[in-house]
Amino acid sequence: MISRRHFLSTSLGALTVTSLPAIEPIQRPGKSRMQLGVAAYSFREYFQWMRDKPQKPKGDRTPWSILDFIDWCGDNNIPGAELTSYFFPPEVDEAFLLEVKRRAYLRGVQIAGTAVGNNFALPKGDKLSEQIAYTKKWIDHSAVMGAPHIRVFAGAKEKSMSEEEAVANCLASYQECLDYAGKKGVFLGLENHGGIVALPDNLVKMVQAANSPWAGINLDSGNFHTADPYADLAKIAPYAVNVQLKMEIKREGAKEAEASDVKRVIQIMRDANYQGWFTLEFETKEDPFVKVPEICDMLRPLLA
Repeated sequence: MISRRHFLSTSLGALTVTSLPAIEPIQRPGKSRMQLGVAAYSFREYFQWMRDKPQKPKGDRTPWSILDFIDWCGDNNIPGAELTSYFFPPEVDEAFLLEVKRRAYLRGVQIAGTAVGNNFALPKGDKLSEQIAYTKKWIDHSAVMGAPHIRVFAGAKEKSMSEEEAVANCLASYQECLDYAGKKGVFLGLENHGGIVALPDNLVKMVQAANSPWAGINLDSGNFHTADPYADLAKIAPYAVNVQLKMEIKREGAKEAEASDVKRVIQIMRDANYQGWFTLEFETKEDPFVKVPEICDMLRPLLA
């Protein structure tokens, strides 16, 4: 068994599964079951805040708060709301987080989780420390709200860095945040979001290397731009702790995106015996206030 220090200084490409202090694919008793959720990001152009800055909502709509999104989920019979961090007020305090928890409970909506836009593949220094501190802040926020999961990114390396350095910094940062999250009861799902985890084998190795039962993959169905995205989704599905459904995929070399084979994505998750949230993250150009309810109506019988 190689030492962890040696592991952290080694490129993902040189690692083998047998050499890792690995976590195994998630074993769940019983049969696969999935619950419908919607990500606040589906309505990203209509919130009052975007990444701590005010934004003017698209069209003539009244600007939304995250509380309005929870109400929308309640009004549209959506069981789970993924509360993307980008749309919270810049100075989030405990009173607001508790009101989010209260509103969700009163509307019969479960908080499926939240999501942050971090980068753990930066050079060591103040910028990377800020990313770790930001993620820990949202772990605290999640614990107050009762959000069980946070989507996190690995990130992309800077040109000045080697792949080995970016991988080592990401792994160390992810592990530090996992150690913190485990004490709060919050999963950190590392997403297949390009950068140093653009390929499925790299992402699996990254998660396998994490020494925490609170580690896993946030499986985004639209984020592999490979020759066979569905085969690659099947590789990461056994480690999934959350699923985000996109309505399009784009294969390697393709000029245009193609419609997602939703039934195939669901079957991939059933084959992995996944049990948990199946959350729509709507990103195409149509009006989400029209299309998201239509897609949810399509998903309900497929997930039942």
